[in-house]
Amino acid sequence: MFFENKAWIGTDDKGQKVCMESRLANRHGLITGATGTGKTVTLKVMAEAFSDMGVPVFLADVKGDLAGMAKPGADSEDMAARKSRFGLDEAGFELHGYPVTFWDIFGQKGIPLRTTISEMGPLLLARLMELSDVQADILTVVFKIADDNDLLLIDTKDLKAILNYVSENAKEFEAMYGKMSSQSIAAIVRSVVALESAGGEAFFGETALNVTDWFSTGEAGRGMIHILDSQSLINSPKLYSTFLLWLLSELFESLPEVGDMDKPRMVFFFDEAHLLFNGAPKVLVEKVEQVVKLIRSKGVGVYFVTQNPRDIPDGVLSQLGNKVEHALRAFTPADQKSVKAAADSFRPNPEFDTYETILALGTGEAVVSFLQDNGEPGVVQKVSILPPQSFMGSIDDQTRDQLVKTSMLYPRYYEYKDPDSAYEFLMRMGEEKAAEAAQAAADAAAEKEAQKAQAAAEKEAEKAEKAAIKKAEQEAAKQERAKKQAVKSVGNTVAGTVGRELGKNVGSSFGKFGKTLGGNVGASLGRGVLSTLFKL
Repeated sequence: MFFENKAWIGTDDKGQKVCMESRLANRHGLITGATGTGKTVTLKVMAEAFSDMGVPVFLADVKGDLAGMAKPGADSEDMAARKSRFGLDEAGFELHGYPVTFWDIFGQKGIPLRTTISEMGPLLLARLMELSDVQADILTVVFKIADDNDLLLIDTKDLKAILNYVSENAKEFEAMYGKMSSQSIAAIVRSVVALESAGGEAFFGETALNVTDWFSTGEAGRGMIHILDSQSLINSPKLYSTFLLWLLSELFESLPEVGDMDKPRMVFFFDEAHLLFNGAPKVLVEKVEQVVKLIRSKGVGVYFVTQNPRDIPDGVLSQLGNKVEHALRAFTPADQKSVKAAADSFRPNPEFDTYETILALGTGEAVVSFLQDNGEPGVVQKVSILPPQSFMGSIDDQTRDQLVKTSMLYPRYYEYKDPDSAYEFLMRMGEEKAAEAAQAAADAAAEKEAQKAQAAAEKEAEKAEKAAIKKAEQEAAKQERAKKQAVKSVGNTVAGTVGRELGKNVGSSFGKFGKTLGGNVGASLGRGVLSTLFKL
């Protein structure tokens, strides 16, 4: 509850109000305790106080019971008793709902919440896909190649396209970026496919979230409470935790430095915070520690909600100035050691033993230490937590759907967009290369066909030339034979005539025979003589 410019969380055993200074709320915080001890109630009471300050709030709703913040709390005998116990009526306590915007990575119970592959970056993606160190390095190089070639990585198909492109052209990239084995790239592609099956296909895309859209207020100037439905998301713990880490990084990179303010610009509550750090590589834990350390100067408070303080790395835990510790159970020596460490992290209160008190806390009770005006941790106090002003529990689907579709941000984010990016560019480039190859093949085939036709024509011409030559030779031979025949015929005629005349002359010379030689005999004799003379 917001009271006298402070976040009133509860009262101590003496009935004194225990409050958090609004100007110190950006120093981060921790809410811990075993299951069923009241962590969710504390989270809601704090979130309501921030909203009443006009501070936007982000909540990850793992169990589905934070959606009730959109409705007024229910008045009952128990609520009346609690009002009386805490003196709430005199302090202006009212049951009312809060301005709420629902988000859902899968787009089922809220406005679709997306980011792009480029904005997520190789470090978080490598963790999300559980890549080896070598594969993570290759993924970083692939991002560099995409950046150097102005290729936008929006969704998972863009990432697969650039990975396959690099694998197919590894020799070309080797000199500048180093050797990348096709086996490692193939393993990364398989991890991308697995990521798609886990919900990554819906999470990566446009329109990507612009975190500045969350800095808004609702009715009565209350800060908007942005609730991410995580009931399905929690089944993919890597996706859930990586998204939260990305969100922290995005805020850190997007917001300007503002220093200390009268109240934070925004407050984030990360439920099931142990998932953020389970199996996280050292470099990622160091990044989270750095972001948590520096983001407070940008006016953002981060509150981790988990079962045990040991779920949070020491480097991060040391940055959490406002702490609420519900009951912890110590059934084993290891548990007792953990509770002792939690108790020792508080500034001691001489009025009670912190260790024993933590073990004996009831539901709705906690030991609390908030930062004082001078920034020092306050003395630990045993506190009874206030009831929330909003409804405890979930809401029906019809109410949720109405709230989702009437949100001012719904028109901006509900539709999935597929802009021209690496996938489309590489597909076009592949089509152009294929067209060029097809054209080259067609040109080569045409050239081959032309050469074949030319060879056939030359062969036909050669054949025709030979035929013509042969024909000419035959014609010449024919003419020669005709000439010889003509000469022979003329010779025969002349020889016959000459023979006959010769026969007459011969006959007259031998008149004593009283006859001339016959014409044919004379002609034959003449032809024989002439043939011998002229060799006809």
